[in-house]
Amino acid sequence: MNEEIAGSIHRYRHGLIDRRELLRSVIAATGSYTAAHLFLESSGLAATLISQVETQAANVDAETVRYPSGSVQVEAYLAKPKGGGKHPGIIVIHENRGLNEHTRDVARRFAAEGFVALAPDLLSRVGGTASMSSPEAAIRAIGQLPAFDSVTDLKAGFAFLGARPEVDAARIASIGFCWGGWRSFMLATEEPKLSRAVVFYGSTPAAGLDKIQAPVLAHYGQLDHRLTGNAIFTEKTMKQSGKKFTYHVYPNAYHAFFNDTGPRHDPEASKLAWARTLEFLRS
Repeated sequence: MNEEIAGSIHRYRHGLIDRRELLRSVIAATGSYTAAHLFLESSGLAATLISQVETQAANVDAETVRYPSGSVQVEAYLAKPKGGGKHPGIIVIHENRGLNEHTRDVARRFAAEGFVALAPDLLSRVGGTASMSSPEAAIRAIGQLPAFDSVTDLKAGFAFLGARPEVDAARIASIGFCWGGWRSFMLATEEPKLSRAVVFYGSTPAAGLDKIQAPVLAHYGQLDHRLTGNAIFTEKTMKQSGKKFTYHVYPNAYHAFFNDTGPRHDPEASKLAWARTLEFLRS
């Protein structure tokens, strides 16, 4: 660990800088967003120090859990409100960098809003995000995962979440970002009991939309030219099948605009998309 990163961790530990400042400094030191997050995962700092500090700040409980998916044990981050009672559940599906601090932060934000949030590490089948040797290795591993294996692992996560005593099993939704957006959509095609599905700048499945039972909400950036065009096709196809689909396009926003540690973060679009997501999930 170089001196710059060590100094930033020391300042963060003592409350002199916040999470975003810490991540920016690690990104600067490691050279990229992906390298920074992989360093934090492989060193254990994300799952221990950062999670502990941010969990306390958000006044929620969080832990690492494991659940079975066939013969595989899937590791996941579970964040939930303090106290008793039943709460709606949500499965938070990461981008193509694996389970990282940004995804954990989204899970904690949901917990602070009264949800029990489960964020699976969909690289668990190949050793987990923290085991990756480099950013390139993580990206390659994600790219080589059989698509339906990850959907299987999400379905198992749905069952795991529904069996927990603090979760209202009739109110479990999913949300996915980028790579995870397609998987949120796919979970809706495969799990008829899913209550809601949210997609942030994800591609639309080529088939199976007619099987979806849950209402779907999608968010796209206007300048995300590769994916935003999905909205028109998806709306038409969903309507033809009598399904509920709502989408929003955010002016001047790029792909990954919701990721507050990435270079394309758009604070205004993120705030509005978050408010719309909570309203949708609570409706």
